Amino acid sequence: MNRNESKYFNTAIKMDEALITLLEKKDFAFITIKEICEEAGVNRSTFYLHYENTSDLLREATQYIINKHFSYYNIDQKDIILKFENCERRDLIFITHEYLAPYLTFIKENRKIFKIAIKQFQVMNMNEVYGKMFKYIFEPILERFNVPGTERPFVIKFYLTGVFAIVMEWLDNDCKEDTDFIIKLICDCVMGERNINGQNT
Repeated sequence: MNRNESKYFNTAIKMDEALITLLEKKDFAFITIKEICEEAGVNRSTFYLHYENTSDLLREATQYIINKHFSYYNIDQKDIILKFENCERRDLIFITHEYLAPYLTFIKENRKIFKIAIKQFQVMNMNEVYGKMFKYIFEPILERFNVPGTERPFVIKFYLTGVFAIVMEWLDNDCKEDTDFIIKLICDCVMGERNINGQNT
């Protein structure tokens, strides 16, 4: 990356983070270019050098959050998709320490960003993001486990809702509990490793 590319990249990050900060305070519809520029410490001409409007910046900020999330995993996104066809079925179970540790670490270290993404779920078009995850990740996994197509949306919603509920409770407590504690809790609940008396089997 040359100096100009680096400068462009750093300015884009400032813009993304400025918008994310403003989204914490107000709805996207009421955020102005002037406010974004003031928060990012740049002038309007710099903004228009990068974007046509605030919607362009919103799309980039959403991708910024997604890329930041995936940077916590020591795996390539394409490798995840490619391995579905050939790996053992036991390797398709993502409720493990390997996958949950980076996910929870990202949430703990980026609490503000994660909360904003949830608060602005519709505005940031997260439905499209999760739609792609369902199509390219969850669908192939459930197919390998022979789950009928009509049941898949319900099954994946069941698991995701359970994990998400635990994560939101953790966030409400400002992530005070250790990530390993939350990982064990998720595995116990989602994978059915907790018996009726509340003791691990």
